[in-house]
Amino acid sequence: MTLIETKPDRTDICASAPRAHPRPEGQDRYTISEVVAFTGLTAHTLRWYERIGLMPHVDRSHTGQRRFTNRDLDWLAFVGKLRLTGMPVADMVRYAELVREGEHTFEARQELLEQTRRDVRSRIAELQDTLAVLDHKIGFYADARQASERL
Repeated sequence: MTLIETKPDRTDICASAPRAHPRPEGQDRYTISEVVAFTGLTAHTLRWYERIGLMPHVDRSHTGQRRFTNRDLDWLAFVGKLRLTGMPVADMVRYAELVREGEHTFEARQELLEQTRRDVRSRIAELQDTLAVLDHKIGFYADARQASERL
């Protein structure tokens, strides 16, 4: 079962998002150490994501080693974006569960993402306000320094 979402004529953006790290051409099986190098996540984090249900079942080699696919890397890139939004891990896991449940959960997934977008926009507004305060203080100190240099 995959976590990449599709619609009849469209593929979800997380399946085709720009990749932060180049992947070997034609390769679609990666060890956990390769995924660590591609994503910057630790092996512990990758195992934890799998254990809590944030990652789909990861295939294993005949020796039991995890073998990640490009779809897994795409999913991890999307999860990384969700982490940057500040979305709680429980909500990310819920989203992953909804994806696994199928297309009938589109509305619930959309609402979860829309709530996250509202939260992000609110944080952006707070940060813009904070930036304005910092700019004001920086300007104050620059003006005060120039005034003292004229004396």
